[in-house]
Amino acid sequence: MTDVLGYKGKRVIVTGCFSGMGEATAKLLLDLGAEVHGLDYKDSALPLASFNNVDLRDPASIEAGVAAIGGKVDALFNCAGLPQSFPPLDVMKVNFIGTRHLTEQVVPLMGPGGAIASIASTGGLGWSRRIPTSMEIIATKGFQAAVDWCEAHMDTVAEGYSFSKENVIVWTQFTGAHLIKKGIRINCTLPSPTQTPMMQTFEAASGKDVVEAATQPMGRYSTAAEQAGGLVLINSDLASIVNGVVFPVDGGFMGGVATGQVDLSVMMRRRG
Repeated sequence: MTDVLGYKGKRVIVTGCFSGMGEATAKLLLDLGAEVHGLDYKDSALPLASFNNVDLRDPASIEAGVAAIGGKVDALFNCAGLPQSFPPLDVMKVNFIGTRHLTEQVVPLMGPGGAIASIASTGGLGWSRRIPTSMEIIATKGFQAAVDWCEAHMDTVAEGYSFSKENVIVWTQFTGAHLIKKGIRINCTLPSPTQTPMMQTFEAASGKDVVEAATQPMGRYSTAAEQAGGLVLINSDLASIVNGVVFPVDGGFMGGVATGQVDLSVMMRRRG
């Protein structure tokens, strides 16, 4: 069992491979012998099998990027994302609407054993209280219909980040029940605060004390490589029955919340 994760020779797609968790994921997959195809808004310097510039805010760009890869795809890693410093609609398009559209383009290229992993966020922890609302946008068909829904519900969209990640979580759980009938799995991760190029933006938008509160109980930021490990694990052959799961990759944060060992008061406060 030298290749227990089963990536050797597999064709995989990684979005957001320019930096951060996406770049770390692509690097790990290359080390594991996968044929890695990258998609990003910015050029990647990694030795990928192919790379295409894609703007997740543009459905035509998404479709062209996936078509350029073609062939059978064994696994998709949705790692691209925008922080809340961007316009709310752009955040929604990249983090959820474009990610969903790209996934829908890739699924027909997959067969039984295919796997999809997306990055959500502890910023989407309000998902369980807003399932009916998330299901409204998830029920939309196509890229533009989802954008239209957002434009009609900008109060709900707010800054875009939290709601987009809530949508990723609910969409993952909903879609898992359908894709598994084709033998395809879909899961998402809940990273703890991670030291990536976007971290300064998160600290500026939410407050450094709020972000650091989410590092409990580990007491430090995770690394992009640690987050890549979680993504690669749930998309691997070893996790062949893991489906529709929201997987915390957080050093024990969710467990601490569930058992009352993490103080959420700082995170829940509203900045004046």
